[in-house]
Amino acid sequence: MEFGEKLQELRKSKDMTQEELAEALFVSRTAISKWESGRGYPNIESLKDISKFFSVSIDDLLSGDKLITIAQMENKKNIRSVFDLIYGIADIMAIALILLPLYPKPVGEFIYSVNLFSYTGKSQLIIFYWISFIALILVGVVKVILNLLKVEKTKPVTFISMLLSIVLVLFLAMTREAYAVAIVFLLLIIKSVLLFRMDKA
Repeated sequence: MEFGEKLQELRKSKDMTQEELAEALFVSRTAISKWESGRGYPNIESLKDISKFFSVSIDDLLSGDKLITIAQMENKKNIRSVFDLIYGIADIMAIALILLPLYPKPVGEFIYSVNLFSYTGKSQLIIFYWISFIALILVGVVKVILNLLKVEKTKPVTFISMLLSIVLVLFLAMTREAYAVAIVFLLLIIKSVLLFRMDKA
């Protein structure tokens, strides 16, 4: 007997609807429906909850092979989640573009390095710098929040993040902000490596 059939049988043995079981296990009714129809399997934590709720062993619910498959899938999901979190943190690190002394400020015969708050050169571009850097940081914050909320579909946010980084690298290179472009390029490389690793995981 397949897991879905076993779950359905156990649920009916307690005269419970899918909604009632979903409430008892703190999952959605859609999840119960999906599991019972064989369109998916619960994660390890949900399996433990089902096992405890119905007082049956996990081995009674699933074969060893299925259990190994679920564990492997969950492991891959966790690895992707960690990479996704680091990706968001990499975007938040763009705060360095605001706080670090990366921009030249001529004072008499000397040129000092100042942060964006004190930067007065290329005044027409400063607004663009501020908007771009804050946008990148906000995208990183959104990515981290979505990760902590365990939202899986974050591709649009990832796309915006990569697009912003590429535009910033090109723009900072054109305006000859050597230190700033080096930092954005480094963050872009880190994010590219993380994306590659997520695809492989």
